[in-house]
Amino acid sequence: DLDECAASPCKDHQYCLNTDGSFSCKACDASCIGCTGEGSDKCKTCASGYMKEEEKCTDIDECSLPEKVCVKENQDCVNTSGSYKCVCSEGFEEKDGTCVQT
Repeated sequence: DLDECAASPCKDHQYCLNTDGSFSCKACDASCIGCTGEGSDKCKTCASGYMKEEEKCTDIDECSLPEKVCVKENQDCVNTSGSYKCVCSEGFEEKDGTCVQT
């Protein structure tokens, strides 16, 4: 078997998997910018919204940071994978960019 992966045939956001007589390109984990294999522990660099923790790229919970990220009145922060979103608190709805009571 020839190791086709030695020639790095895959794109930047993929890793090479050598198979018998061939190879395949697999997508890197969403937490990675470039990788050497499967999973968040094989990242070359962590993607935006992730940080290296115990050799893995883990999600940063922007909602628990000391500096508030959702600053509008009656607005709550919801952590998402690699990011966050600001939503109106319960009993409020967004109207023209502000959260008004429903």
